[in-house]
Amino acid sequence: MARMSGRRALAALPVLLCVTLAVFAVAAASPFDPVKAYAGGAGLTASQENLDQLRANLGADRPWYTRWWDWLGHALRGDLGDSAVMRQPVADVIAERIGWSVLLAATAFLLAITLGTLLGVLAGRRRGGLLDRTVSALAYTLEAAPAFWLGLLALWFLSLELGALPPGGLTDTASDTVTAGQVAHHLVLPALVLGLSQLPWFFLYVRQGVGDALEEDPVRGARARGLAERTVLTGHALRSGMLPTLTLVGSRVPELITGALLVETVFSWPGIAAATVQAALSVDFPLLAALTVLATAAVLLGNLLSDLLYGLADPRVGFDG
Repeated sequence: MARMSGRRALAALPVLLCVTLAVFAVAAASPFDPVKAYAGGAGLTASQENLDQLRANLGADRPWYTRWWDWLGHALRGDLGDSAVMRQPVADVIAERIGWSVLLAATAFLLAITLGTLLGVLAGRRRGGLLDRTVSALAYTLEAAPAFWLGLLALWFLSLELGALPPGGLTDTASDTVTAGQVAHHLVLPALVLGLSQLPWFFLYVRQGVGDALEEDPVRGARARGLAERTVLTGHALRSGMLPTLTLVGSRVPELITGALLVETVFSWPGIAAATVQAALSVDFPLLAALTVLATAAVLLGNLLSDLLYGLADPRVGFDG
């Protein structure tokens, strides 16, 4: 396991390097002007001389590869630079928001895995039954629905029509303090929407895996030996049927990150979504590079986690292949 993790870490370094290089290259080709975005309304009336001076102060007049090389050198020393659009160090921007994004994503992912596995097992036991047909139809519908559309629908129905859950934010409108109770209350709706957007894949994988495992010879032999149906399901079919599902943990991370950004925007959740959008629109090179590296690292870690879980669940696979 340690050797495999080490090899993956070494392989991730050139990937992250290329990603940051691509961010600076693409941002440089963008039609958005970082100087005008930084100046805001004052940039509309500022003289060209003032804009040129501001461009020089921000370093935006240098070639993009020079800016990338300078940023990389500082990043390797732990300095991610300053965000022009946020007017604060990039490390502070990320530190203030990453925790809330992780809380939302982790809660939604846990919900998707738990509910998807439970429904998949129940549907896989009786493929073709009423429960299987009903849940499968809902899963295919959710699979085709964009996360932001689900968010707007949930916002309209559960918040505006029923008034059951707060429409957004982190705390109540009249509150000036953040409490665990308020955070939990406001987390329900965005986590539910994000979790439902990820649930279909886990459900369909578990359903297919458990259904196929129940038809294998070892499971039939266990039933022939008189083992209880519950033992056959949990001790034989579920373990065999869950193996393909473990690969989803890594493959769903990119979709989870994208969905989290959309859901955060819909529900005004104070994660990294707002910072990502502003960094993209303002061509904020240091913040863009740091957020992209963070997302890429999350994807690579998700893929590593999938392989580790698969190796632990099935010793035949091993960690040295």
